Amino acid sequence: MANDNRVSIDITPAQLTAINGAVTALKTAFAGLLVNLTPEERRTLPKISDGTLAFHEKCTAYRAANPGLTPSFTNVAELAKDLKLVASLLPLLRALAPLLEGVEDTITLAYSDLYLADLAFYANVKVAAQRGVPGADTIFSDLKVRFNGKATGPAAPVTP
Repeated sequence: MANDNRVSIDITPAQLTAINGAVTALKTAFAGLLVNLTPEERRTLPKISDGTLAFHEKCTAYRAANPGLTPSFTNVAELAKDLKLVASLLPLLRALAPLLEGVEDTITLAYSDLYLADLAFYANVKVAAQRGVPGADTIFSDLKVRFNGKATGPAAPVTP
């Protein structure tokens, strides 16, 4: 297959130790500063995005200039803390996001390489089983479960 080795990287033990140390340092630095939401909370919470950022900025300016229009149940001091928190964390998110994307993409490519090799092995085992190679039928029977028990051959290779 043309794209069966799209990534070939060896991480040395020293590199892995340094990376793990940096991740541990980040976890320690962030301890008590982050909140984890459930998937449902992430889905249902109202959010500020590029489309609503201008609205938010206008509301912040109008609220400051017109405090009498701010609802009495709104805690303006807490809003200021939230705004400061976003200003502190957003640059960190923007700095970390490309690193995390690179980690995910590298894992995706490595898994793709592995899966393509698995599909080639499976196809070879299938042919071997059809030709009566001893033990191949047992392996084929075990592996074909991945394809819903159908013995029609492997699924098309996944293109990352």
